[in-house]
Order: sequence, then structure tokens, then C-alpha cells
Amino acid sequence: MGLIGLFLIAAGLLVAAGIAKAVRPDDTARALAALVPGRRVPSQRRLRGAVRAGALAEAVLGLVALGAPRPLTAALVALSYASFALVVAYARARGGTLATCGCFGRPDTPATRVHVALDLALAGAAAAVAAGAPSGDSIATLLAHQPWAGMPLLFVSAVGLWLTFLALSALAALEGARRLVQPAAARGTSSR
Repeated sequence: MGLIGLFLIAAGLLVAAGIAKAVRPDDTARALAALVPGRRVPSQRRLRGAVRAGALAEAVLGLVALGAPRPLTAALVALSYASFALVVAYARARGGTLATCGCFGRPDTPATRVHVALDLALAGAAAAVAAGAPSGDSIATLLAHQPWAGMPLLFVSAVGLWLTFLALSALAALEGARRLVQPAAARGTSSR
């Protein structure tokens, strides 16, 4: 289970993003509505309910995966991140680089290539854990076999979780702002 740190980051991010979307489902619902092709978009009320239910399932999966990093939970985490990568890639293709993915229940998380790459990396790490995880282990058992009862692993995973969150939110917002400024700057220099 060499990629357990990345798996802990992936599971922790599911919890954080799931809670954020459950508390603030509106922006994610709008982001999903923008991705539905054609005119058959469900009502905003139904989308909010679906987002809230999905977000709660996402948070529960993350919590269960944190407590029991087993093949089934790891496979479900891998499937979740592979699905997220597809949705973000589709959002980029449909709405351009400034389209929101709604991943953290906020409108200012544009879909970026970094987001797709991180989703794929986390899916791969979770798939590797699913392939190599013993079926009866809990996080306590896993940490007992780590140096210093797993405290360094937990610390590095927490820092990695924070950095991943920043890459998916703050870095994405900066990328979106940069793309807004670049065309204006290009127009200003080309008219001289």
C-alpha cells in the first residue's frame, strides 16, 4: 500500500468537497445544469436535491474509505475520481476554460487541466490501493505498522490534502483570472 498517502488525500477531499456541496448545492446545481445538453434540464430545485444527495454520499464514502481503506472502498474512490475527471474534462470542452465545475459548492472553481490531472492521479492511487489493500484492515491497523504510529503519514496527508484543495480552488481561480486579463492585455498591445 505504497500510495496510501495519496489515497488518504483522495478520501479526505471527498469528505471536504461532499460537505461543501451538501451545505451549498446551488452553484454545483447550476454548473451541472450548464453541462446538460439540449433543453431537458431538470428544475433547479430537483438539481439541488440531487446535488445534496450525491454530496452526502460522496462525504460518507470518503469517511468510510478513511476508516477502512479496503479494496471495495478504494475501488469506489477510484471510480469517483475517474468520474470527476470525465465531468471536468466535459465541462472544459463545453464551457471553455472559465466554466465552473462546482466541486466545492462555489462558483469560482473553474475546470482546469490541473483539475483533470489531479482527479486522474487520485483515481490511479485509489485503484492501486484497491489492488493491494488487505480486505480486513482498518486505518488503525494500517497506522500501527507505520513509523511513530502513523503520525508522519497523517501529517503529510493532511498537508497534501490542503495543497490539493488549493490547487483545485485557489490556483484554479487564479488561472481563470489570468485568462480573463490576457485577452484584454493582448487587445491593448495589438491596437498600438
